[in-house]
Amino acid sequence: MTMPGLFTEYKKSLKTVEIEEVFDLIFYRPLAFLFVKLIYKTSITPNQLTAAAMVIGVIGDVFFAVAIPFSLVIASVFLIIYDVFDCADGQLARLKKNGTPAGRILDGVADYVVTISAYLAIGIGYSLHSENPGYWWILVVAAGLSNAFHAISLDYYRNRFVDNTQDKPAVLVDGLDEFRNEYERLKKEPGKYFDKSIIRLYLRYSSIQSGVAATKNSTASLSKENQLEYYHRNKTIIHLWTYLGPTTQLTFLIICALINRLDVYLWGLIIVGNCYAFILYFFQKRIDKQLNLQEV
Repeated sequence: MTMPGLFTEYKKSLKTVEIEEVFDLIFYRPLAFLFVKLIYKTSITPNQLTAAAMVIGVIGDVFFAVAIPFSLVIASVFLIIYDVFDCADGQLARLKKNGTPAGRILDGVADYVVTISAYLAIGIGYSLHSENPGYWWILVVAAGLSNAFHAISLDYYRNRFVDNTQDKPAVLVDGLDEFRNEYERLKKEPGKYFDKSIIRLYLRYSSIQSGVAATKNSTASLSKENQLEYYHRNKTIIHLWTYLGPTTQLTFLIICALINRLDVYLWGLIIVGNCYAFILYFFQKRIDKQLNLQEV
């Protein structure tokens, strides 16, 4: 395959470029794409890659609990491999067109599992090597809550951007119909208990979120002209929102681990990350007001 053809195929493996994180675009996804090309003709499925990514990520997190410089280097290597696999599952699904609703949910679950286990391991590692373990647990919990706040904010504005710039059902409201339809279809089939269970749990979890989104997301179904205006006014700030994303924060964690300064990572999320999020929120409200959007 020629380089232009390879690049075109790479672009097809991506999500909407404007909502991709920069470290994904320049590092993790190119590596993941090369890996996907190697396994493309095998029987490996996206769900198998997701499961492998989760196992690799959790193994890497365990080394944070050891809390010595060499173990932090090992943790960093495992987390880099985890993120490559985490990108590869979606890219494989998009190229082969064999992704499933259950697979997308599993991908999100894997991210939560790896993130939570990382914070637990960091807390264990610092508390075992400190005379003041309570301080470190407070710091870890505060950083974890900050991480969750950043993820929720990014997801909301990223989904809203997709809703209002692309001709497809709204992710924040109507997107759940795909999962409901898939669950109803699976109920009529024998077996597939895992897919049924994970979709049912996701629908229950999303019922509250979808209710909130239905009142907040009053900007869906914009006209073509308004979609274009929305895109131009939001294309820069949505890119800035992505710097609060999981890959950016994971890369920051890896760098801090390599220099044996996980405390810098924790304080960075709490102070810099939260200040950055509130500044973005202020400018986002100004943009929404200029567009006469009725948001929170």
